[in-house]
Amino acid sequence: MSEGRKLVASYFPEFDARQLDLLEAYVEALLETNKVINLISRKNEDEVWVNHILHSLSIVKVVKFLPKQNVLDFGTGGGLPGIPLAIAFPETNFVLVDSIGKKVNAVKLMAEKIGLSNVKTQHIRVEELTTAFDFAVSRAVTALPTIQVWLKGKLKRGNACELPNGLIYIKGGDFEDELEHIKKPYRIWNMSDWFDADFFETKKVVWIDLI
Repeated sequence: MSEGRKLVASYFPEFDARQLDLLEAYVEALLETNKVINLISRKNEDEVWVNHILHSLSIVKVVKFLPKQNVLDFGTGGGLPGIPLAIAFPETNFVLVDSIGKKVNAVKLMAEKIGLSNVKTQHIRVEELTTAFDFAVSRAVTALPTIQVWLKGKLKRGNACELPNGLIYIKGGDFEDELEHIKKPYRIWNMSDWFDADFFETKKVVWIDLI
């Protein structure tokens, strides 16, 4: 068993062997693809399980997506957080979008290679989407007030999980001023409450009602 697999299993004991197999296959595909297309920083490839997989799976700690819900991952880059979340929730539908075509193509090929049937990709700017989703997820692509504009009309009310439908965003540092500009209900969780690595000391998950 790889160290990365052990790490995820220790924090997510509910994951079965197939899910752990898929995460290992994704990491392998991500690192291989990263040699050709810059999807994650090559300086910290050794920390991929902490900096990218656990980081993305932090969302699992705050919400359990329901079967057949539709989740948008915008600015997906190398498929993060969308692919780890699609592995965590195999009955939920994920649409991964990015404005950079070669990244979208890479994510599509990786999802197909590891056999994920609940992932679709689209080369599009998020503000150009015409579909409404139950949730949107992303990792620190820009300031929250900008995201509020991008997601206008892209989220809908629906069957609530632990959280009402909305944006679930992974972000670091202090962003209280951004939240004040949005003037919407929100909740914040500290990743350091779940994970031990120093990397998570300033990392947070925020839910915002952007509907």
